[in-house]
Amino acid sequence: MIAGRARAEGTKRFADRSGAAPGHFREAMGLWLSSLGLGTYLGDEDAATDAGYEAAVASALAAGINVFDTAINYRGQRSERAIGRALAKAFAEGRARRDEVFVSTKGGYFPQDAEDSRPGRRYVEESFLASGLAPAKEIAQGCHCIAPGYLRDQIARSRANLGLETVDLYYLHNVETQLTQVDRGVFAERLARAIETLEEEASAGRIAAWGLATWDGLRVPSEHPEHVSIAAVREAAEKAAGPGHHFRAVQLPFNLAMAQAAVYRSQATKSGRQPALIAARDEGVAAFGSASILQGRLGLAELPEEIVEAFPGLATSAQRALQFSRSADGMMVALVGVSSPEHAAENFELARHSPAPPDRVLSLFH
Repeated sequence: MIAGRARAEGTKRFADRSGAAPGHFREAMGLWLSSLGLGTYLGDEDAATDAGYEAAVASALAAGINVFDTAINYRGQRSERAIGRALAKAFAEGRARRDEVFVSTKGGYFPQDAEDSRPGRRYVEESFLASGLAPAKEIAQGCHCIAPGYLRDQIARSRANLGLETVDLYYLHNVETQLTQVDRGVFAERLARAIETLEEEASAGRIAAWGLATWDGLRVPSEHPEHVSIAAVREAAEKAAGPGHHFRAVQLPFNLAMAQAAVYRSQATKSGRQPALIAARDEGVAAFGSASILQGRLGLAELPEEIVEAFPGLATSAQRALQFSRSADGMMVALVGVSSPEHAAENFELARHSPAPPDRVLSLFH
């Protein structure tokens, strides 16, 4: 297990030597984080895809990218393991230090293990259900659990997969899944126990911070059955751990085709209803954008002329889509899945360009 975590001094050191354009690095969570990050969701559960992600990590570090995002259920745990191997190699070769890079992962869904010989259903049954780690009454949709014992188990497995003593940011993964089966009172109780567990893990140094990685929860209106309130989660964190709580981030989709996080007022705040990105900033939590090029589809599309004109000086649709995603007001890091050197070179070239002014993003919707 590699000791340490991302630190202000280390991430600033990485930013200073990166050669990136002004504005590419931003201060968030007391760290200096690149405005682009490597995601690891897509791909087959095979060695070739592992090798692609490991090469992409090397390309990212060389291009001035220090944010790496994964989840235990991505590719049967192989994405976590590939990130861990690639970072361990980079540290051993002196291309980066542990205090310079920021690693996030997620837990909540039942993961498979692509390297376990048991059938997936049997693996889940024997690993999580028979042991009581995931109590049957707390499982949503047959695949999701945030019970304390289960979360502790998942954090331990993720740390082992990554080879890291401390995970910089641990997300509850699509916690709104629980709301599809229980009422808000039960959900609040489950979330409170999950938060207490995450705070205990943070106090023990196994994670440095925690957050929510969502798909619909933060973008839909408060009347929607799967709505999740950032303010309510912050209040629950304060109740569990006081003002020194470790709730520091949210993740949600944001791209040219799914722009609600910047333009739809889904979150109640002290200043009235605000889009999720603004509400997150007002609550003091960093926002990370997922699906920044819509799982590659925007990179292959011929974008409208107004998009090309709004983001000049860029060569490809993927770069323009990423420029949109990372330039919105309140967005800290736009995540993009890259598992080939060619796509890494194309996407991470954007680090040599400054983000666009945030009002240029909003002007596309006027």
